[in-house]
Amino acid sequence: MTDLVTFGETMLRLSPPRGERLETTETLDVQAGGAESNVAVGAARLGADAVWLSKLPESPLGRRIIGELRSHGVRTGVSWADPEASRLGTYYLEHGGEPRGTNVIYDRADAAITTVTPAELPTGALEAAEYFHTTGITPALSERAAETTTALLRAAGDAGATRSFDLNYRAKLWDPETARAAYEDLFEHVDTLFVPRRDAREVLDREGDAVEIAHGLASAFDFETVVVTRGTEGAVALRNGEVYEQGVFEADTYDAIGTGDAFVAGYLAKRIDGGEMADSLEWAAAAAALKRTVDGDLAVITPGDVESVVDGAGGINR
Repeated sequence: MTDLVTFGETMLRLSPPRGERLETTETLDVQAGGAESNVAVGAARLGADAVWLSKLPESPLGRRIIGELRSHGVRTGVSWADPEASRLGTYYLEHGGEPRGTNVIYDRADAAITTVTPAELPTGALEAAEYFHTTGITPALSERAAETTTALLRAAGDAGATRSFDLNYRAKLWDPETARAAYEDLFEHVDTLFVPRRDAREVLDREGDAVEIAHGLASAFDFETVVVTRGTEGAVALRNGEVYEQGVFEADTYDAIGTGDAFVAGYLAKRIDGGEMADSLEWAAAAAALKRTVDGDLAVITPGDVESVVDGAGGINR
């Protein structure tokens, strides 16, 4: 039985060395990055059998993505597209401290994923999956990607998988009103929702504190589990009417990109391993903290790393 199947776009992340600007740098670091594959990698590194589904151009860049994900133990189920008719999305990330801040520039128009259909994907993996995960980024990419997201969520439900969905709102992809309508159409096919408190308020038009938001969403859309993240205040989860709270673990932030994906990966990996809600949230928070210390989108961490954070045994390894 497959533990986890994820579906979504993965891009190449291109970053100048820290302290340099895109307009003047002579070198760019190249790494794979995409919300759903980030979750697959994090979960695989924490012991889950993870499969990532997507569509890529049959080119050296597409193969680069596959090679990097497989190197972390993720199995891939990819539809290969004609590289003359499609491309791989990229994004440029320029790290900057205050007051400049970090800037992200997307270049993903006409990416292969925008033409994906369920028939092109090896969806047989869903038939034996315990969990299926995707995010609110994928349906924003194109009408075809949105339709495929819905179809895969429905198929996963029919197969008996627990379906998790991370809202992952991106203002550079669509406006809040359009996004809310699309999300709410998908929610009937979702069992576990991850949502930042900010996006619950600004995109889903929810009011109140995190507990009230979780109760409101669970009641309105019949979610089994709602996890509301609150940044430095930690997370609140609601499952079967019971509320769970989890604080953050302190971390020096080297690269914050992918922190939310690492949180989801830690949670799912622990749930897959039979963990209770409290333990799963603790693993989620620990995985998120560890990710902040690692460069790139991917949480290159181990179960031992997570256990050390949970046990309070961080520091220098001698």
